[in-house]
Amino acid sequence: MAAVLFDFSGTLFRIEPAESWLRAVLADAGLTLSEQELTATARALETAGAQPGGAFPVEVPADLAAVWAVRDESAELHKAAYLGLTRRVPLPDLALHDALYDRHMSPDAWSPYPDAAVVLKTLREAGVGVGVVSNIGWDLRPVFREHGLDAYVDAYVLSYEHGVQKPDARLFSVACEALGADPRDALMVGDSRPADGGAAALGCRVHFVDHLPVAERPDALLPVLDLVGC
Repeated sequence: MAAVLFDFSGTLFRIEPAESWLRAVLADAGLTLSEQELTATARALETAGAQPGGAFPVEVPADLAAVWAVRDESAELHKAAYLGLTRRVPLPDLALHDALYDRHMSPDAWSPYPDAAVVLKTLREAGVGVGVVSNIGWDLRPVFREHGLDAYVDAYVLSYEHGVQKPDARLFSVACEALGADPRDALMVGDSRPADGGAAALGCRVHFVDHLPVAERPDALLPVLDLVGC
């Protein structure tokens, strides 16, 4: 394999739990909820699917269905979709809705999976090109820099910067071109069969991992090294 393409959320990194997300924003605002209220509000946000990188909505409201379907095609659509979901949940201050959206873009809100660094480092040392191909509405590069993984990434291909989202084969094609790799010599690693599976249309091999909490998935990326021959 000449190149490996990785998804971001649920593959290399995982967003913080919804309770931590809400707790951090409340603390920054100098507001408090009882533990019972905090737990119930975090659960409501999860049900609504309001946390990017977290659980999908149990049900997308009809008035948000159109923007939800294309949410990762621009920064504006992404914010509109998630703020629309967040605002379904009552919060003690209206400003918290925007604060929650801003929080999810903070490097502090993300943790790399335990084996991410060793896998990326091994690929780099073996001369294998590494790309990140993500459906996203904001610049995730600072997350990689803050966690010390940016040095192992050769190319970032982010949906909002190209106006298309996975499974559109164009995103995978851009990534392969950036890495100088024939798609037939590339491996796509992701957690979403509908989205990341789109790489197969170009002839890429595809390998899936489970979107689990960081503590529950210590070594699911290590098989990538065997697949690539490292």
